[in-house]
Amino acid sequence: MQAIGLDRLSYQSRWYNVAPERKFLFWLAMMALAFSLPPLGQGALLVVLALFTCWLLRMSFWRWLRWMAIPLAFLLVGVVTIVFSVTREPQQLLAGIPLGGYWLGVTAQGLSMANDTVWRSLAALAATFWLVLNLPFPQLIILLRKGRVPRLLTEQILLTWRFIFILLEEAMAIHRAQTLRFGYRTLPLSYRSLAMLVGLLFTRVLLRYKEMATTLEIKLYQGDFHL
Repeated sequence: MQAIGLDRLSYQSRWYNVAPERKFLFWLAMMALAFSLPPLGQGALLVVLALFTCWLLRMSFWRWLRWMAIPLAFLLVGVVTIVFSVTREPQQLLAGIPLGGYWLGVTAQGLSMANDTVWRSLAALAATFWLVLNLPFPQLIILLRKGRVPRLLTEQILLTWRFIFILLEEAMAIHRAQTLRFGYRTLPLSYRSLAMLVGLLFTRVLLRYKEMATTLEIKLYQGDFHL
C-alpha cells in the first residue's frame, strides 16, 4: 500500500509538469545543503522541505510525518550505536554502567556525533522524499535515458517497479479474503494465515509472470521494451 500511495501522490503534484531534470537538480542542491549546513541549518532545511512537500502534493503535515516515520526506526538504531560506547576507562563517560571489566555509557563525543548524524540524515531523507514524491515513474525513465543509464538496467528498473505493484495487489487481495474469514482473529490463526499468504503469494505472482510472458509473446516481443 505504501508504494501505491507514493505513485498516486506523484501524479497530483503541483510540479507534475516540471521537467524531471530540474527536479533532479533541485534535489542535488538540497542534498548538498543537507550535508554541508550545521545542525541548526539542517533543521531549518527539514522544516522548509516538509512545508514545501506538503504544499506541492496537497497533503497534510501529519501524512508527511507518517511517510517519514517509515525509515525512522532504522535511523534510530544507527544513532543508538553511536551514542553508546564500551570502554575500560569510565572517566571518559558522562554516564555509564559496569559490565564485567568494561563500562557501557555515553560520551560527549558520541552525543555530538549522534546529533550531527540525526539532523543530517533527516534533512537528506526529507530531500529524497521530496524527489520520490514529485517524480512520477515515467519521468524517472526519461531521466535515466538522458543520464545515459544502460538500457538493460533501465528495463530491469521498469520490470521491478511493475512487479512491486503486482506483489502488493496480490498480497492485499489475499489478506482481504483472509480477514473476511476471520483469519487474523487470534495470534495462532494470524501466524497460520500469514504463512498461507506467503505461500499463495509466491504461486500467484508466478502465474502473473507467466501471463505477462504470454502477452509479450503475442505482441512479438523481441527482447527490448519501448522506452
